[in-house]
Amino acid sequence: MSQIAMRDRLQRGIYSVIDPVVRGLVKVGVTPNFITTTGLILNIGVAIVFIVGAEEGNRGDLSYVGWAGGLILFAGLFDMLDGQVARTGNMSSRFGALYDSVLDRYSEMFMFLGICYYLVAHHYFLSSLFAFIALIGSMMVSYTRARSEGLGIQNKGGLMQRPERVVLTALSAIACGLTAAIIGGDYKLVIPGVPFHVFETMSVFTIPVTVMAVLTNITAIKRLMDAKKALDEKV
Repeated sequence: MSQIAMRDRLQRGIYSVIDPVVRGLVKVGVTPNFITTTGLILNIGVAIVFIVGAEEGNRGDLSYVGWAGGLILFAGLFDMLDGQVARTGNMSSRFGALYDSVLDRYSEMFMFLGICYYLVAHHYFLSSLFAFIALIGSMMVSYTRARSEGLGIQNKGGLMQRPERVVLTALSAIACGLTAAIIGGDYKLVIPGVPFHVFETMSVFTIPVTVMAVLTNITAIKRLMDAKKALDEKV
């Protein structure tokens, strides 16, 4: 089964679960744009949790990371709800699609703002660099698709699309918070003879962010190459 087929199958499974919620929202008159705006507000809340964790917590207190991960996952549900509510309630519009896309970008930038602030404040400088690179890749994944579609090309392939980015960030942050509660936030794995530690509790979060930094930019470059191929075929 291809990656796209697996992704579509998973989405259909999730949609079947949230369908009663969608119908309830349509029934009470909640609009897609209201849901999209709520998602943005929740992601601003994610940034606030990270910033408070940077200012009030210490390097070994990773509970803020865990709570932020839970909020990221909750906010991510609104990404799915707005589109479903629009389709189910026959409220789809071109402006609604634009509004959703723009606020999704703002949501992601606020989330990464909080992550970078937290990492810099607690002296994870290399990890903060990778988080910023992940932000760049995330924006370029979305931009290459939008620009391609503006040229009449469908370009949705590659890894690390927005749902994957949200899930990976959320689950790794939650796992980091839970791991800290079990083994402590200051845990470091040191191998004799190696002058630095090879793993620490925070790595549960920073390693997936680093992977995201690589894969998002690979995805953006792949989409660029796919667009070039499609444009060459039109000539």
